[in-house]
Formats: sequence, C-alpha cells, structure tokens
Amino acid sequence: MNRNNIGFTALLRRRPQAGANIVGSFLYPDISGFVGFYQTQVGVLVSANIRGLPTFEDPCESPIFAFHIHGGESCTGNEADPFADAGTHFNPLGCPHPYHAGDLPPLFSANGHAYMTFLTNRFNVNEIIGKAVIIHDSTDDFTSQPAGNAGMKIACGIIRR
Repeated sequence: MNRNNIGFTALLRRRPQAGANIVGSFLYPDISGFVGFYQTQVGVLVSANIRGLPTFEDPCESPIFAFHIHGGESCTGNEADPFADAGTHFNPLGCPHPYHAGDLPPLFSANGHAYMTFLTNRFNVNEIIGKAVIIHDSTDDFTSQPAGNAGMKIACGIIRR
C-alpha cells in the first residue's frame, strides 16, 4: 500500500487550510457546495463536493463542467456575466491554456452531484487565498485560447482561510 494515499485520506478528514463556498448564479440558484484546499509536501490536495448542477435528459449529453481558479477576487458581475469580476484564469506565470495554474480537471456530474479530489503542484494554498473558484456550463476543450471555450460561468466561490 502506498504511504501517500494513507496520508491523503487522513488529511481529508481534517479541516482544510483554505476553502471556497460555491454558490450558483441567478440562472443556476440550486448549485452549491464546497471546495477545500490542503497543502501537502508534494502539492495541494483539492477536494470539491458540488450539488445542484444542471442535468440533461439525453444520456449522450455530457454532464461535464469546466472547473477553474480565476485571478479575480469577487463573485460579482452583471446580468450578461454574473461572475465577470472573477476575472480570467489564475495564471501568474503567463502560461498558455491549459497550463494556467488555475486550470483544474473537469467536474463530472452524476445526477447533479459532483465529487472530486486531486493533487496539483501548480500553486500553493497561500497563492490562491482571495481568488475565485468558477464552474462553467460547458466542458473545457483544453486547447482553445485563452480559456478552453468553457462557456458561461454558472457558479463561484472565493477562497478563504
């Protein structure tokens, strides 16, 4: 058995060093959840637990949602883009997409619920405090510049200690 897996599992039982309470836009008021960030020696363990995501009647329509950290520090915006002030993807090194520090794996929905835990070394917890976590209404194509053609921002949360 891999020792790191045991350590990560135990870590998830603790309070994260930072987290974001996720809320849906006025068009998606049922979306809610929490994203926790746990600093480790090898990177940041990210755990997302989201509910109320849009569902699809056609089983071939993909309930996959782009998931990013954006560089802005607000979940405010306007009618056309409720989370416009979240800014663009968190990208302190100026890398092309999908190598932004804030480019995260997509959320796969199961009847409106998504749970995911992954490890990343693209940032540390201190670097993302105050930044916005965004869920988009489409998949990220991991190719298009500057943001993967991920669609409309449908949910947001600010990362706090």
